[in-house]
Amino acid sequence: MRSGLCRDEAWLSAEWYARLPMSTGKGDDDTPAQDRPASGIRTMNSVLSTLRVFEEVAVRQPIGVSELSRVTRIPKSSVQRCLVTLQQAGWLRVVDPEHARWGVTMKVLALGLRGAGEQDLRELAGPAMKRLSAEADETVFLGVGDGEECVIVAREDSTQVVRAFLDIGARLPLRATSAGVAIMSRLEAAEVDRLLRPEFKEFAGTPMPSSEELRQEIARTAERGYALNMSSWYHPPYVASIGAAITDAEGRPVAALALAIPEMRYDHSRRDALARMTVAAADEISRLISSA
Repeated sequence: MRSGLCRDEAWLSAEWYARLPMSTGKGDDDTPAQDRPASGIRTMNSVLSTLRVFEEVAVRQPIGVSELSRVTRIPKSSVQRCLVTLQQAGWLRVVDPEHARWGVTMKVLALGLRGAGEQDLRELAGPAMKRLSAEADETVFLGVGDGEECVIVAREDSTQVVRAFLDIGARLPLRATSAGVAIMSRLEAAEVDRLLRPEFKEFAGTPMPSSEELRQEIARTAERGYALNMSSWYHPPYVASIGAAITDAEGRPVAALALAIPEMRYDHSRRDALARMTVAAADEISRLISSA
């Protein structure tokens, strides 16, 4: 599922803008109108150049400045300015520091899925979530990474009288959920460092671990393939949960499943079986996303 500004339409828009008639009067800011269109055209071209650089990175990642300059026919200095602007806005990141090559961030991938429609993602994930919930007879959440947060976009409730619950649309720190830790376990170290840079003392009245403790938990998650929540600092409280990342065709995490079980009903002896079920459901959704 790919979305983006059509390149031909973008450059036609610049031509259309350049043909706008110039007024000989003054604008509301008392700036002579004949001075404003040229500046406006430069601004428009700058925006369009930035969008074009963004599109090429999305299609060709990882990619360096020289290649971007060649394919876009934009000077290297201008390409570099576009890259820095997009990096500061959170859309691009350096994925290969040694060779200075760029790629898109998790923010882009998450919004790309939403651009195609959250409903599309829920429809893709729905059957696997239903089977996982029915097999475990527990609640399953679907969370999408959005910057430093995990947004709950779907929930499949269990038939149990006492069950875990989060509202659809709830926004939680990635570090406070098993789904969020599962997502971070599939990211590169530099991006994890950026996400963990702000320190959280507590969330929803619950003390939070340090960034170093979180890094250790993320490493354990990456090794075993799933996040295991048996810690009081995860949200919601008094809930054991198993999180598994959902990835795109390039292996980048775009969402995660969390199988959530009230601690009073959690059976430690079933951990491996429940983890296999959760990972299998997440892998199924990943395949569907990659082939969509």
